[in-house]
Amino acid sequence: MHTGTATAAHRYREPLLLIAAALAAFGASLTCSFHFDDYGIFSDPAATSPSGWREVWGPLRTRPLTYLSFWLNYQLGSHAPVGYHAVNLALHIGVVLLLWELLRRVLPARAAWIAALVFAIHPIQSEPVAYVFARAIIIAALFCLLAALAWIRGRPWLAVCFFALALLGKEEAAAFPLALWLLDRARARQFKLPLLAMLLLALAAGLHVMWVAAALGESVGAGSGFSPWSYFSHQGAVILRYLRLVVLPWGFTVEPEIQRTWINLLAWPLLGALVWFSWKRNWRFLGIALVLLLPSSSIFPAADLAADRRMYVPMLALAAGGGVLLSRLRRPWIAGIAAALILLSVGRMRVWQTERSLWEEAVRASPRAVRPKIQLARAVGGDRALELLREAAELAPEAPEVPSEMGRIYLEAGDPVKALECFGRALALAPSDPRALNNRGTALLALGQKDAAAADFKRALELDPCLFEARLNLRMGPGKNCRYTPEQRRSLDAAAVR
Repeated sequence: MHTGTATAAHRYREPLLLIAAALAAFGASLTCSFHFDDYGIFSDPAATSPSGWREVWGPLRTRPLTYLSFWLNYQLGSHAPVGYHAVNLALHIGVVLLLWELLRRVLPARAAWIAALVFAIHPIQSEPVAYVFARAIIIAALFCLLAALAWIRGRPWLAVCFFALALLGKEEAAAFPLALWLLDRARARQFKLPLLAMLLLALAAGLHVMWVAAALGESVGAGSGFSPWSYFSHQGAVILRYLRLVVLPWGFTVEPEIQRTWINLLAWPLLGALVWFSWKRNWRFLGIALVLLLPSSSIFPAADLAADRRMYVPMLALAAGGGVLLSRLRRPWIAGIAAALILLSVGRMRVWQTERSLWEEAVRASPRAVRPKIQLARAVGGDRALELLREAAELAPEAPEVPSEMGRIYLEAGDPVKALECFGRALALAPSDPRALNNRGTALLALGQKDAAAADFKRALELDPCLFEARLNLRMGPGKNCRYTPEQRRSLDAAAVR
């Protein structure tokens, strides 16, 4: 009886230690605020309406599984951040345990556990855990691991089903079949038809994303602001930065400064040499990680050149390689490294606590970047905000969002004259921007120039018939075929009645 109890305790000790380590590193995420696109969840009817569980599966929707989870979060906790962060943290712990379960079957037991520990606590995981909208990549990783487990257990068609679910979480999982082939080429030759099915699913998911992005003008592909060549030419340096952060986890920021220079092209030969050297030494995990990075760091442009959350799936492979290397060390060294990684992750959670702390760190890390100054100005307000925006205007005099933000601050401070001047400057820089027109109309309305304001609102609606603010300013009801949240629809209905 005593022996059985001891065996059971030993069986549960390793997963419990992994859970405890992940909670120690990222438990503080439960007290973080929303960030970036998190706020967009509440302006999406699919996430907030009672029928949203159906709407997330529409043809012009991507990542339906992720949005279904947002819908469930909203139904259970409305706007409270803690519920959204709790789901991200729970999903991360689920990925950690699945990674351990998978690696136990392909690596020595000690190396597998150390690899899962590194994945659980490494500070490069801070962004996907603390940023609610990055949940998509965690969901994709979870189903990729389930697919890999099914594959190894000799159930290839179940693996295909799990991979399809991974793509419904996020399309960045598209390179997983290639990684699976590199990991287990013997089974890949045995299961040729299921592997082909995975590749076709990945192709279909990629084409669907490109079609949706083109239809909605989203910030990928042509809408990202980068040509495929320009994006590719920078990604070598970006990937080297990722690898440096994995090995030396210091210098994280949500707004890294990536220099746009031809020298970045030299990073690709260096990466090639690294992969060749690692493959010769039978360290296949680096090559697998780079393959998993292909969808986000190759020729398919995204609005951000670099984002740490893109490393979440590649870290599955890099952590495995790290587990093999670190397993040669004695236990005190492993404990010391783990303690250091946890402390660094706790420090990152402090940065992610609020919008202000996040963007203050970004401004310090990238003083010549414009976006952090705009975001920090929104967080601090007042004279400090105007000072930041003046600095941003010096760095990017052609950026219309800077005077737009200044105009908003002046309008809130009760100075519509200065607001009108700023909104006019923004409109001169972006004459076809419906929001710029609506902003100028708002300042004109505050100055009592109702006819001129109405003309701006109407012109804004000509450019974007569904612009919520312009319809509300004109006291119009919801537009036909326009998607509004229930709260927005009630506001428009009430305005139309008045």
